[in-house]
Order: sequence, then C-alpha cells, then structure tokens
Amino acid sequence: MDITAPSRDDIESMARDAIDALPEPFRGPAAAVAVVVEDFAPVDMLADLDMDAFELTGLYDGIPMTEKSVMDQPTGPDTVWLFRRPIIDEWADRGNVTLRELVAHVTIHELAHHFGWSDEDIARIDQW
Repeated sequence: MDITAPSRDDIESMARDAIDALPEPFRGPAAAVAVVVEDFAPVDMLADLDMDAFELTGLYDGIPMTEKSVMDQPTGPDTVWLFRRPIIDEWADRGNVTLRELVAHVTIHELAHHFGWSDEDIARIDQW
C-alpha cells in the first residue's frame, strides 16, 4: 500500500484537470491563470489575511475579469495559489470526499474570484 502524500506536482495536476473540465467559455480563460502550489501560504500572505497556516487552502491573486480595465498595468499574472498541507489536512479531516474532489473545489472557488462569479454561479459549476 502506497501511503506517500501527494506532491505539489500531484496537486497541480489535479487542479489542471479541474480547469480542463470547466465548461466553455470558462476553460480557455481559466487555463491562462497561473496555478502555484506551495506547501503553505507565505508568512506575509497569512499576516495580511490574519490567518493560521493550516486555515488557508487557496487564494486568488489578481484583478477579477469583471473589474479589469485597459488602464490596468499588470504587476504579474493572475494566480490561483493552492496550499498542499492545509488541503491534505482538510481532506483527511473531512473523510467524505476524494482529494481530487477537494482540489477541484478549492481551484474552482479561487477561479470564481477571477471570473467574478456569484455563489449561484459557483454552484452551477461546482456541485459541492
């Protein structure tokens, strides 16, 4: 039995699969968003959000499409951050979803910020 924890590459692959499974017209724009997987959120990010390292499973960093302007000067790519250890801990605590389902859920939730989706929009895409 393999009890090796999934790597950052494994989590990124699951996130990319979730993006590939999005319906058009969202798949293309979502694929243009960078996906970065780290073990934990950086300390400065956690401090800005006043959160503990194990509380934050994902974060969107960018300007939502609904707010972008030709006047915006991008400082970097729109990015979905996924945090491996908190995701794995939440998955283990839940016990009622697969890791792939949880990674997809976190990825879609963060992409919702990129697209400017409402809770109803998210529910149509993610049957969580």
